[in-house]
Amino acid sequence: MRNPSCTEGKPTEAGLADVVACESEICFIDGEKGRLLYRGYDAIELAAKSRFEEVAYLLWYGAMPRATEYKAFLSGFTGSMTLPVKTVMLLRMFPNTASPMEVIRTAVSSLGHWDPDSGNTALDACLRKAQRLTLRIPLLIASHQRLKSGLEPIDPIAGRGIAFNFLYTLQGKEPEPLFERALDAALVLHADHELNASTFAARVVAATMSDIYSSVTSAIGALKGPLHGGANMEVMQLLEEIGSPERAEAIIGDMLDRKVKVPGFGHRVYRCEDPRVGVLREYSRQVCDLVGDSNYFNITEEVRRVVVERTKVFPNVDLYSGSLYNAMGLPQELFTPIFVISRVVGWTSHILEQWSNNRLIRPRAEYVGHHNLRYIDMHERA
Repeated sequence: MRNPSCTEGKPTEAGLADVVACESEICFIDGEKGRLLYRGYDAIELAAKSRFEEVAYLLWYGAMPRATEYKAFLSGFTGSMTLPVKTVMLLRMFPNTASPMEVIRTAVSSLGHWDPDSGNTALDACLRKAQRLTLRIPLLIASHQRLKSGLEPIDPIAGRGIAFNFLYTLQGKEPEPLFERALDAALVLHADHELNASTFAARVVAATMSDIYSSVTSAIGALKGPLHGGANMEVMQLLEEIGSPERAEAIIGDMLDRKVKVPGFGHRVYRCEDPRVGVLREYSRQVCDLVGDSNYFNITEEVRRVVVERTKVFPNVDLYSGSLYNAMGLPQELFTPIFVISRVVGWTSHILEQWSNNRLIRPRAEYVGHHNLRYIDMHERA
């Protein structure tokens, strides 16, 4: 029996589909026309003309920086990439069976203990925390991956960008310029995407006036779930299973006949091709050409053709990031953590926006259980 008292005349939607939960100036998605804007600027144009650090400035401060502002920002931002010594000690304690997302979740939570602004809730202090998180998460990922492989962590190069230093501290050598540019563009395109599950989780925790580290940790926990993060890794696993472009039509056709979801397609918001797809498709093509192995890119193209022709369901941002990251030599288990490197900028921007006009987020549930059941003593229950 449904309870009519709390939601009469207010239809509920599974998964809060199309429910507006807040006002925001950070990100706009036009799902019908395939547009993505960061504070009014086209994200595709930003990926082509700006670097990830400039987009981070835009999301945090609300405007594109002037040249002098950006120079000062970069001097303090990319000049201070370090991990606390005790955090590195913690990374050494994790078992090899721990997944990178589990490690990031726990390590990010611990970073709050060593933050000099811990407990300081002023806006400038919170911005410094957001910047430290953005700088340190790539180092957490790279350091843990090296330790798992029996290698020692590498210090980043001061003054170089996040994309450069992630690849450098992970692989132990300066990256190909195209690799750096491709990863930087991917970070820009993943920096924010409105109220996705992890961002909403961050805002819910922030609304309780908890700290920024707790809020980001909750977001990482949400992204760890396979229904939110991990699709690009599933794409790569599918490409490996297919093996060659000639096999794509039969395997994908069989999946569609059995109504098995093909990873890398469909989106809760977009009703057309995800606007980020074209940028990543081109970088995947270029990087695969550079390394001299376009097999997975060609398979991806065939998968895209078959799915779109048969279902009219369009690719999302995950489809080409699989072949792109693989061609750059990145392990599959790091595909979702790379998402964290980028999205922490969006999460922290939303946390700061939540605090600027805060109200506790407390929705209602439509009760559909029993009413007025008669209590029966335990010894008399059948």
